[in-house]
Amino acid sequence: MTVAACLILYSFVVAVLAQPLLVRLTHGGVAPGLGVAAWMAAIGSIALSWATAAALVVVELVRNGGRPARSLLGSCFASLHAVVSGRVGLVLQMTLLLLTVLAVLAFSVVVWRLGGRLRRMRSKTHGHAKMTRMVGHHVAGVDAVVLEASQPAAYCVAGRPSAIVVTTAALGALDRRQLDAVLAHERAHLTGRHLQILAVIRGLAASLPRISLFTVAEAEIARLLEMCADDRAARAHGSRTVLSGLIALSATSPLPSGAIGATGIAVLDRAERLASPASATDRTRVRTSLAAVSALIAIGPLATGLLAAAGVMLCGPIAM
Repeated sequence: MTVAACLILYSFVVAVLAQPLLVRLTHGGVAPGLGVAAWMAAIGSIALSWATAAALVVVELVRNGGRPARSLLGSCFASLHAVVSGRVGLVLQMTLLLLTVLAVLAFSVVVWRLGGRLRRMRSKTHGHAKMTRMVGHHVAGVDAVVLEASQPAAYCVAGRPSAIVVTTAALGALDRRQLDAVLAHERAHLTGRHLQILAVIRGLAASLPRISLFTVAEAEIARLLEMCADDRAARAHGSRTVLSGLIALSATSPLPSGAIGATGIAVLDRAERLASPASATDRTRVRTSLAAVSALIAIGPLATGLLAAAGVMLCGPIAM
């Protein structure tokens, strides 16, 4: 139980401390790709810690199933007896043990809920992509499905195959260069698998609404992915063209659930970023900081497990 308890403790530390640090480093979108990687490293390290702790608890129960005095339940009773007897030094151990059991149960519930949400979201988005191909039409020179609508909009939605959708009002609002930039933005979402990343993050945030790191990560990653797509389009068509396309589509109607649109998220921040890009010094500083933070968070579960197994950390085994 030593390693499992320490992994759960580590995950709680990351959930509390990583959020404000990552918001400060990534909110401006100086290095959006590395920003997404840093948020994903934090989420992944927490999920890995929970999964490993759950597996270790199961192994412990199976291994000691026939020896109750050495099982998880026996350890709990032993800890409780020690506390009642006045050996308060075991309070921390009992607390960690309780947290481990609760985390295993929570992890199981989250996995079940997340799987259900992802299946429902996948069904909805694939159905929408299929419907747009049925009711929409193609226009020569436009690599997208065109829908008749009075509101200008451009978005992409996952499916088999995925679809980029633009409305007839958007075609009227954009010139040729702006349209190409907007379509490049949406293609960047599809090739970068941004829809799938957001689906997982949104599923986690909905399954764990009380853990602010996941809810904040949902909003921040959505912003950063839009900025990644902006940068991809800007490299091909220029920042000013992308900026003018955003402005032309800035009065869009709400997007379908599960879709990503060119002007659906943080339009003003993205426009300011395109108009006034960060200096080379700022980019280097932020990239270095994000790379270091991501590396520390990524190796955290392994380092925690090794230190706990070596007896270095303070969640040592229960003395029976």
